[in-house]
Amino acid sequence: MSRRHRAEKREITPDPKYKNEVVTKFMNSVMIQGKKSVAEAIVYGAFGIIEQKTKQDPLSVFRSALDNVMPQIEVRSRRVGGATYQVPVEVRMDRRQALAIRWLLTAARDRNEKTMTEKLSGELLDASNNRGNAVKKREDTHRMAEANRAFSHYRW
Repeated sequence: MSRRHRAEKREITPDPKYKNEVVTKFMNSVMIQGKKSVAEAIVYGAFGIIEQKTKQDPLSVFRSALDNVMPQIEVRSRRVGGATYQVPVEVRMDRRQALAIRWLLTAARDRNEKTMTEKLSGELLDASNNRGNAVKKREDTHRMAEANRAFSHYRW
């Protein structure tokens, strides 16, 4: 990692069906070994299942799921005088989104349904209804930050 300057952000093209950049980022995170068409089929298949089950726009369900999983604060390790403290810090918007996407996918992969499209649609529906493992992960993160609020004066 270069110490001279931050790496510049790459421009992401919106996905072909919904014309949304966040869906593209989500699709890129689903993708394994560069197989974009497979990831696309999984995400669009999950959106199709969501549309069948809820009779709602799958994009709005996806957005609400992401909003419910995005953490507001997290803890970061800070070393002060030989001791390491878990300091609660507010999360930047881009990191908030990246964490939410990552947590949704890990929770979906750990589910017991048969195919990845079913797992993903189930987790997105659960997250949009404020339940499921991804939402639990966010609540655990918030709980940890709340427990370490005493060390917030070490913020940098």
